[in-house]
Amino acid sequence: MHNWKRTVCGVVMMAVSAAALGQGAAKAAGDPLHAWIAGNDPVAFDAWVSARLAEAQASVDKLTSVTGAHTVENTLRPYDDAVNQLALAGNEAYLMFAVGDTAELRNAGQAMTAKISSAATDLSLNQKVYQALAAVPAPADAGTKHYLDHTLLEYKLAGVDKDEATRAKVRQLQDKITALSLTFGRNVADDVRKVTVTKAEMDGLPADYIARHKPAADGTYTLTTDAPDSRPVFSFAKSADLRMKMFLAYTERAYPKNNQVLLDLLAARQELATTLGYPRYADLAMADQMIGSSSNLKAFLQQVDDASRGPAAKEYQELLAFAKSKQPGLENISLADAGYWSEQYRRAKYDFNAESVRPYFPYTEVEAGILKTAARLFHVEFRAVPDAKVWDASVSTYDVYDEAAGDKGRKLGRIYLDMHPREGKDKWFSSAPVVPGIRGRQLPEGALICNFSGGTAGDPGLMQYSEVVTFFHEFGHLMHHILGGQGEWSGAGGFNVEGDFVEAPSQMLEEMFHDRTILQSFGKNYKTGEVIPADLIDRMNAADAYGRGSWVQSQLLYSTISLDLHDEAPASVDLDAELKKDYAKFSPYTFVDGDRMYAAFTHLTGYASNYYTYVLDKVIAIDFFSQFDKNNLLDGPTAMRYRRTVLEPGATEPAAELVKNFLGRPQNMEAMKKWMDVQFEGTAGTKVNGRVGE
Repeated sequence: MHNWKRTVCGVVMMAVSAAALGQGAAKAAGDPLHAWIAGNDPVAFDAWVSARLAEAQASVDKLTSVTGAHTVENTLRPYDDAVNQLALAGNEAYLMFAVGDTAELRNAGQAMTAKISSAATDLSLNQKVYQALAAVPAPADAGTKHYLDHTLLEYKLAGVDKDEATRAKVRQLQDKITALSLTFGRNVADDVRKVTVTKAEMDGLPADYIARHKPAADGTYTLTTDAPDSRPVFSFAKSADLRMKMFLAYTERAYPKNNQVLLDLLAARQELATTLGYPRYADLAMADQMIGSSSNLKAFLQQVDDASRGPAAKEYQELLAFAKSKQPGLENISLADAGYWSEQYRRAKYDFNAESVRPYFPYTEVEAGILKTAARLFHVEFRAVPDAKVWDASVSTYDVYDEAAGDKGRKLGRIYLDMHPREGKDKWFSSAPVVPGIRGRQLPEGALICNFSGGTAGDPGLMQYSEVVTFFHEFGHLMHHILGGQGEWSGAGGFNVEGDFVEAPSQMLEEMFHDRTILQSFGKNYKTGEVIPADLIDRMNAADAYGRGSWVQSQLLYSTISLDLHDEAPASVDLDAELKKDYAKFSPYTFVDGDRMYAAFTHLTGYASNYYTYVLDKVIAIDFFSQFDKNNLLDGPTAMRYRRTVLEPGATEPAAELVKNFLGRPQNMEAMKKWMDVQFEGTAGTKVNGRVGE
């Protein structure tokens, strides 16, 4: 069966899937698709989950009771129905764990997620189900055949062919891994640290930022490690002391609580791998991915390192020389100061101040602009649903309708936008499925869980341009889920592609942010209504191109940390030593003693060893984007071809085939190399006589 967990930018979600809901379940637990309809009631939530699990078991019983020949309809269909019920339950359980408005509801979400994942593990080890599926003749439909073949592969990787004692051990280890992963994430969400600063230390921070923070009686200000507070500090605060205090507070979240949790998680994963016949967990985790194995991954990472190390080194030398000119006696730049000096360098070299674009990016206008951009690009329409029942009053809801020729007006699904921080909510930026899609039976629904500024009366939520890029990124996931969820099988939706392809559509959509026409369609000054000037966009793009090599090296750093922790004997892992070693290899910045970022690195619970997904998919995404007409990004024929060949198939084809279907060849590094080198060339994206070259 499909991997029961998947992370998209930080959120662990159920990735099993598909369909028909019995009337008994609907009567027993209200809306069979949404647990939150019953309100923030943990007891009702438990009953709702129990109804979904009962429906799943009924479908399993149906397929295992077949006495004649096994077929797609009498075996694969009820299997898909069963995993759909697990997906509905798991998606919503994790959603309540991540965004529930009360501690009791988040506790229930955590408990229910563990319960559902245990049920999913049982299904993945059910030999009767496996034998029934294996007896189904090869379907004539290519998409159905791929779904069945991939399901059988997942069963083998889960250990379905092992003896009862081994399968019992696998169950125990999977339950332990789930519990540890949830504990790790909960510790991060609950540990919001605070930094007390003087008024003088606030110097350099945006005026609206300072206005949001009211001084205490003694004149001090309290900042938190939540993104709207911490991110501006790293970029704009003139006080090195404040930057250091915030850096340590941010990188020590969930420390030391998560140290032993992480070590126990690594040990459980390694024991699972050896139990299933793999020398290291990384090899097990990559066996069903595009990359194939940890040895293939190491070769790929070296290829990317060879391409990015030169540009990154040149970027740092330029930055260090600049910083030394501004601060005599400076010998190196620390990790705590990297964001600040990069911002100062961009201001000097490109005449671009990141604060200068914030007035053009108030949250409400950005949301409307991204919806407008996606509507044109993907040929869809978004209609607000103001009276939709949601889990929190701040959540916005939109129904999605098709605008493509021949399908105009057809409803495609629903999206939810939970975009601002609140107490107890997950602190990252992510996209998650809510309801899987099945053609003619169940429309897909997805959610964004983000922590942008705004959302309160009087606060326009002025966004940094990097935050707008993040919004584009996460919206790319949503569109993959909605458009890829129109097929026959819930278990073959957009989020069910190989895990190391899932970040490609999101990173492709990021590139749309740099287009002048797109930005001017929604970038308007929140006070005057002035459209963001073309010259400012050009300078912003030139400044943004600086540091791409360093960004790739940072992704290699996180990829290597994730791989190394799952490619070594857990008993020998020294988390601090591993972190310092990998920083020394990939980061030119001076390591800050006290940095314990691994304790809050939630990708370790979702992607585990496979964080490399972001690097591989960046290569693919840049290659994809290179196929678009830069003078007509949204309305040219490439947009619809991309929708048809990459997004709509979902997981009915191997991801490598999706890539080749769109590109006409496998991906390569050429577009990525040009993307990194553009900052050093006298072509588009570099500064020429104070302007960006056309």
